[in-house]
Amino acid sequence: MFSLYLDCRQEEKDQLVAELWDRGSLGITETDSPVGSCVLRAFFDEDGKASDLQHDFAPWSARFEQEEPRDWISEARTKLEPMCIGKRFFLVPEWREDAAPPGRFRIEVNPGMAFGTGAHESTQLCLEALESAVRPGMAVLDVGSGSGILAVAAGLLGAERVIACDIDPVAVELACQPLSFIGTVDAVRRRSFDLAVANISPEAIIALAPDLAGVLRPGGVLIVSGFEIAEIMGVQTALASHGARTQSSLTKRTWAALVVSI
Repeated sequence: MFSLYLDCRQEEKDQLVAELWDRGSLGITETDSPVGSCVLRAFFDEDGKASDLQHDFAPWSARFEQEEPRDWISEARTKLEPMCIGKRFFLVPEWREDAAPPGRFRIEVNPGMAFGTGAHESTQLCLEALESAVRPGMAVLDVGSGSGILAVAAGLLGAERVIACDIDPVAVELACQPLSFIGTVDAVRRRSFDLAVANISPEAIIALAPDLAGVLRPGGVLIVSGFEIAEIMGVQTALASHGARTQSSLTKRTWAALVVSI
């Protein structure tokens, strides 16, 4: 068994993770590096793959090291503990039976092949923003849903209709949302949602800004995250050019979220 290390930019991470799963990785971890970058560590059990992987991922300073035989999946699971997020949520790995504390919604998470275990600061920021923004009866769109945590949270908070979308078929399958599709916000009818949430890269938010603003009804709310504090201005400017007005910003460590109205 060996692990492959890759240095990448945050905006490259999701695509690289998908490629590593496709190549047969047994598990992937992420370590923050300087602002805007991270280190991915992917585990493989077939040593014969090492040279090919190092060659194919050379642009990301690919390097590998041998690992002693261990049950890496079980070991990784022991490090994932239930966590309280915001005032309303209790996130639990799906193999645990912990009950939610009084007054909190229990959400089971599958830390598998899609972004969204709840451990990342951007996910936590979106959950905290949803607590304040979701009203009973709302129609909510989760763009780039990953494992579907934000869509589930919106439903628990009282949203009447929740639709999740992601360009990754694995994410759509894991999200297990009755209303979900493979694709992104440009496929959604305009002015059809009261609230949209997008925990994606800053580049994707900027590129999708007209569509994110366009799917909201007048007075609708958009929650965006997946970017760092230093990137707030670029995201804010792109959204403002399509009529978005900033209501609030939230930060956690180096990460940020914006809540804007249309």
